[in-house]
Parts: sequence; structure tokens; C-alpha cells
Amino acid sequence: MLAVCVGLMSDPKLLVLDEPSLGLAPIVIGEIGRTLRRLREEKLTVLLVEQNAKLTCSVAGSHLHSRCRRGAAP
Repeated sequence: MLAVCVGLMSDPKLLVLDEPSLGLAPIVIGEIGRTLRRLREEKLTVLLVEQNAKLTCSVAGSHLHSRCRRGAAP
């Protein structure tokens, strides 16, 4: 989370995250998800590289989200 905060300090237009949930406890992963959803609501573009499909689908925009509902691999 600290790395995300540091990245947001410069008010970026794009935030690139590579496996932000790797090795973290489920409660922390949930907080990452809430933070990413909040950033999406604020219209920040986030490029997320993530193997955790549950997290990915929970924060995805409308295009990928429709694929997640159908059960397609994100």
C-alpha cells in the first residue's frame, strides 16, 4: 500500500501495478481492492497485472468485468 501511496503523490494519469497482492494476507488484499475501486471511481486509469482473479474481477472496469461474470479467464 505504501508503494501505491507514493505513486499517487505525483497525481498521475496512469498507475501501473504489478502483482500488488502477492504474498499479502487476505484482509490486506481486500483493502487493496477497495483502494483500487476508489481510484477507478476517481477516473484514474490503472493497469493491473495480477494473478488473483477474484481481486482482478472485483476492480475491473466494465469491459473486463463482463468477461469475469461469464467466467472467462481475465
